[in-house]
Amino acid sequence: MPISIAPLNKELRVIRVSSDPKIKKHLESLGILLNSIITVLSSDNGNVIIALKDGRLALDRNIASSIFVC
Repeated sequence: MPISIAPLNKELRVIRVSSDPKIKKHLESLGILLNSIITVLSSDNGNVIIALKDGRLALDRNIASSIFVC
């Protein structure tokens, strides 16, 4: 499921990032890699705030819908 509809406050594993190579490379530089663990802290109309390692990231709905977790 994309992180835009993922449950809040639950650890989730990234299983796929389906976006163009430029955005995918940028997400990897932020730490969103395959098998990384993230937690969705907030979701509003598809825009999400996630916790990743020791930080937080805000992602717009287009990018959030391209990151799949389980």
